[in-house]
Amino acid sequence: MLRYKTTTPPRNSLIVLLFIIVSFWACKNDDDTAIASTELGIFKSINNTTAEMNGLISSDTPTHFDNLLKQYPNLKTINMLQCPGSEDDNANLIVSKKMHDAGIGFHLFSTSEIASGAVDMYVGGIKRTREPGSKIGVHSWGAGPGEPIATSYPKGHEVHLPYINYYKSVGFTQKEAEDFYYFTIEAAPAASIHWMTDDEITKFKIIKP
Repeated sequence: MLRYKTTTPPRNSLIVLLFIIVSFWACKNDDDTAIASTELGIFKSINNTTAEMNGLISSDTPTHFDNLLKQYPNLKTINMLQCPGSEDDNANLIVSKKMHDAGIGFHLFSTSEIASGAVDMYVGGIKRTREPGSKIGVHSWGAGPGEPIATSYPKGHEVHLPYINYYKSVGFTQKEAEDFYYFTIEAAPAASIHWMTDDEITKFKIIKP
Protein backbone atom coordinates (compact mmCIF):
# COMPACT_ATOMS: atom_id res chain seq x y z
CA MET A 1 0.00 0.00 0.00
CA LEU A 2 2.29 2.49 -1.43
CA ARG A 3 0.08 2.53 1.25
CA TYR A 4 7.74 12.04 3.01
CA LYS A 5 33.05 30.94 20.56
CA THR A 6 33.86 32.78 22.37
CA THR A 7 35.00 31.91 25.92
CA THR A 8 36.58 33.90 28.73
CA PRO A 9 39.82 32.34 30.04
CA PRO A 10 39.56 31.08 33.65
CA ARG A 11 40.84 33.57 36.17
CA ASN A 12 42.77 31.07 38.25
CA SER A 13 43.90 27.49 38.36
CA LEU A 14 41.06 26.42 40.66
CA ILE A 15 38.50 27.39 38.07
CA VAL A 16 40.51 25.50 35.46
CA LEU A 17 40.59 22.41 37.67
CA LEU A 18 36.85 22.57 38.36
CA PHE A 19 36.13 23.01 34.66
CA ILE A 20 38.20 19.94 33.80
CA ILE A 21 36.51 17.83 36.50
CA VAL A 22 32.99 18.88 35.47
CA SER A 23 33.75 18.30 31.79
CA PHE A 24 35.21 14.87 32.54
CA TRP A 25 32.16 13.71 34.47
CA ALA A 26 29.78 15.16 31.92
CA CYS A 27 31.45 13.10 29.23
CA LYS A 28 31.70 10.10 31.53
CA ASN A 29 27.98 10.21 32.22
CA ASP A 30 26.92 10.60 28.60
CA ASP A 31 24.67 7.75 27.49
CA ASP A 32 26.82 5.73 25.11
CA THR A 33 23.67 4.31 23.55
CA ALA A 34 22.30 7.75 22.69
CA ILE A 35 21.19 7.86 19.07
CA ALA A 36 20.87 10.94 16.89
CA SER A 37 17.32 11.97 16.06
CA THR A 38 18.09 11.45 12.36
CA GLU A 39 18.61 7.77 13.13
CA LEU A 40 15.10 7.52 14.57
CA GLY A 41 13.38 8.65 11.37
CA ILE A 42 9.66 9.23 11.89
CA PHE A 43 9.91 8.32 15.59
CA LYS A 44 10.46 10.72 18.47
CA SER A 45 10.75 9.79 22.12
CA ILE A 46 8.42 11.45 24.62
CA ASN A 47 9.74 9.58 27.67
CA ASN A 48 11.14 6.14 28.54
CA THR A 49 7.87 4.36 27.78
CA THR A 50 6.21 6.55 25.15
CA ALA A 51 7.14 7.78 21.68
CA GLU A 52 5.35 9.43 18.80
CA MET A 53 5.32 8.59 15.12
CA ASN A 54 4.73 11.16 12.41
CA GLY A 55 5.28 10.65 8.71
CA LEU A 56 5.57 8.12 5.90
CA ILE A 57 6.83 4.60 6.60
CA SER A 58 9.92 3.87 4.48
CA SER A 59 12.47 1.12 3.88
CA ASP A 60 14.54 2.62 6.72
CA THR A 61 11.74 2.43 9.30
CA PRO A 62 12.61 -1.07 10.60
CA THR A 63 16.15 0.13 11.39
CA HIS A 64 14.83 3.33 12.92
CA PHE A 65 12.52 1.33 15.18
CA ASP A 66 15.43 -0.92 16.21
CA ASN A 67 17.37 2.21 17.18
CA LEU A 68 14.39 3.57 19.11
CA LEU A 69 13.98 0.33 21.04
CA LYS A 70 17.71 0.12 21.70
CA GLN A 71 17.67 3.54 23.30
CA TYR A 72 14.33 3.06 25.07
CA PRO A 73 14.01 -0.65 25.91
CA ASN A 74 10.99 0.01 28.16
CA LEU A 75 8.98 1.53 25.30
CA LYS A 76 5.33 0.48 25.49
CA THR A 77 3.24 3.03 23.57
CA ILE A 78 3.56 4.89 20.29
CA ASN A 79 1.23 7.79 19.58
CA MET A 80 0.51 7.92 15.85
CA LEU A 81 -0.01 11.46 14.54
CA GLN A 82 -0.13 12.04 10.76
CA CYS A 83 0.82 8.73 9.18
CA PRO A 84 -0.32 8.52 5.52
CA GLY A 85 1.02 5.05 4.80
CA SER A 86 4.13 3.32 3.47
CA GLU A 87 6.34 3.56 0.42
CA ASP A 88 7.71 0.07 1.07
CA ASP A 89 5.13 -2.55 1.99
CA ASN A 90 7.67 -5.27 2.79
CA ALA A 91 9.49 -3.01 5.23
CA ASN A 92 6.17 -1.98 6.72
CA LEU A 93 5.08 -5.55 7.43
CA ILE A 94 8.52 -6.32 8.91
CA VAL A 95 8.56 -3.37 11.30
CA SER A 96 4.90 -3.83 12.20
CA LYS A 97 5.57 -7.42 13.28
CA LYS A 98 8.66 -6.26 15.20
CA MET A 99 6.46 -3.80 17.07
CA HIS A 100 3.88 -6.44 17.88
CA ASP A 101 6.55 -8.84 19.14
CA ALA A 102 8.05 -6.05 21.26
CA GLY A 103 4.69 -5.52 22.98
CA ILE A 104 4.05 -2.06 21.53
CA GLY A 105 0.61 -0.48 21.76
CA PHE A 106 -0.69 2.42 19.67
CA HIS A 107 -2.81 5.45 20.48
CA LEU A 108 -4.60 7.91 18.18
CA PHE A 109 -5.34 11.44 19.31
CA SER A 110 -8.49 13.24 18.17
CA THR A 111 -6.38 14.94 15.48
CA SER A 112 -4.56 11.80 14.32
CA GLU A 113 -4.97 10.50 10.78
CA ILE A 114 -3.53 7.15 9.74
CA ALA A 115 -4.02 5.47 6.39
CA SER A 116 -3.01 2.54 4.23
CA GLY A 117 0.15 0.82 5.50
CA ALA A 118 -0.02 2.76 8.76
CA VAL A 119 -3.34 1.03 9.45
CA ASP A 120 -1.64 -2.33 8.94
CA MET A 121 0.89 -1.22 11.54
CA TYR A 122 -1.79 0.01 13.93
CA VAL A 123 -3.74 -3.25 13.94
CA GLY A 124 -0.58 -5.06 15.04
CA GLY A 125 -0.54 -3.14 18.29
CA ILE A 126 -0.87 -5.11 21.51
CA LYS A 127 -3.22 -2.34 22.65
CA ARG A 128 -4.99 -0.04 20.22
CA THR A 129 -6.83 3.01 21.50
CA ARG A 130 -8.24 6.09 19.82
CA GLU A 131 -9.92 9.35 20.70
CA PRO A 132 -13.12 10.44 18.92
CA GLY A 133 -12.30 12.39 15.80
CA SER A 134 -9.24 10.35 14.81
CA LYS A 135 -9.37 9.00 11.25
CA ILE A 136 -8.45 5.54 9.94
CA GLY A 137 -8.23 5.24 6.16
CA VAL A 138 -7.95 2.19 3.91
CA HIS A 139 -7.67 1.50 0.19
CA SER A 140 -6.32 -0.95 -2.36
CA TRP A 141 -2.56 -1.23 -2.63
CA GLY A 142 -0.85 -0.61 -5.93
CA ALA A 143 2.62 -1.15 -7.37
CA GLY A 144 2.66 2.17 -9.18
CA PRO A 145 1.13 4.01 -12.16
CA GLY A 146 -0.02 1.56 -14.81
CA GLU A 147 0.74 -1.44 -12.61
CA PRO A 148 -1.83 -3.96 -11.28
CA ILE A 149 -3.58 -3.15 -8.01
CA ALA A 150 -4.74 -5.57 -5.34
CA THR A 151 -8.22 -6.02 -6.83
CA SER A 152 -6.65 -7.05 -10.14
CA TYR A 153 -6.04 -10.44 -8.54
CA PRO A 154 -8.79 -12.89 -7.51
CA LYS A 155 -9.43 -13.73 -3.88
CA GLY A 156 -7.14 -16.51 -2.75
CA HIS A 157 -4.30 -15.44 -5.05
CA GLU A 158 -0.86 -15.75 -3.49
CA VAL A 159 -0.24 -12.02 -3.88
CA HIS A 160 -2.69 -11.42 -1.04
CA LEU A 161 -1.05 -13.84 1.40
CA PRO A 162 1.65 -11.58 2.92
CA TYR A 163 -1.03 -9.26 4.27
CA ILE A 164 -3.42 -11.97 5.41
CA ASN A 165 -0.61 -13.92 7.07
CA TYR A 166 0.59 -10.75 8.79
CA TYR A 167 -2.87 -10.11 10.26
CA LYS A 168 -2.95 -13.69 11.51
CA SER A 169 0.51 -13.33 13.06
CA VAL A 170 -0.67 -10.38 15.16
CA GLY A 171 -3.78 -12.08 16.51
CA PHE A 172 -6.49 -12.16 13.84
CA THR A 173 -8.23 -15.44 13.09
CA GLN A 174 -8.09 -16.67 9.49
CA LYS A 175 -11.60 -15.34 8.84
CA GLU A 176 -10.95 -12.01 10.56
CA ALA A 177 -7.73 -11.59 8.58
CA GLU A 178 -9.38 -12.33 5.26
CA ASP A 179 -12.48 -10.26 5.98
CA PHE A 180 -10.50 -7.19 6.99
CA TYR A 181 -7.93 -7.48 4.20
CA TYR A 182 -10.49 -7.85 1.42
CA PHE A 183 -12.53 -5.03 2.94
CA THR A 184 -9.52 -2.71 2.76
CA ILE A 185 -8.68 -3.40 -0.87
CA GLU A 186 -12.31 -3.13 -2.00
CA ALA A 187 -13.13 -0.02 0.04
CA ALA A 188 -11.35 2.41 -2.32
CA PRO A 189 -8.99 2.32 -5.31
CA ALA A 190 -5.26 2.83 -4.81
CA ALA A 191 -5.45 6.51 -5.76
CA SER A 192 -8.25 7.21 -3.29
CA ILE A 193 -9.04 6.57 0.38
CA HIS A 194 -11.96 5.34 2.45
CA TRP A 195 -12.20 6.69 5.99
CA MET A 196 -13.64 3.93 8.13
CA THR A 197 -16.88 4.58 9.95
CA ASP A 198 -17.26 3.88 13.66
CA ASP A 199 -19.40 0.86 12.77
CA GLU A 200 -16.67 -0.50 10.50
CA ILE A 201 -14.02 0.10 13.15
CA THR A 202 -16.13 -1.90 15.58
CA LYS A 203 -17.01 -4.62 13.06
CA PHE A 204 -13.39 -5.37 12.19
CA LYS A 205 -12.18 -5.12 15.80
CA ILE A 206 -9.71 -2.37 15.05
CA ILE A 207 -9.71 -1.10 18.63
CA LYS A 208 -8.20 -3.23 21.38
CA PRO A 209 -8.14 -1.50 24.82
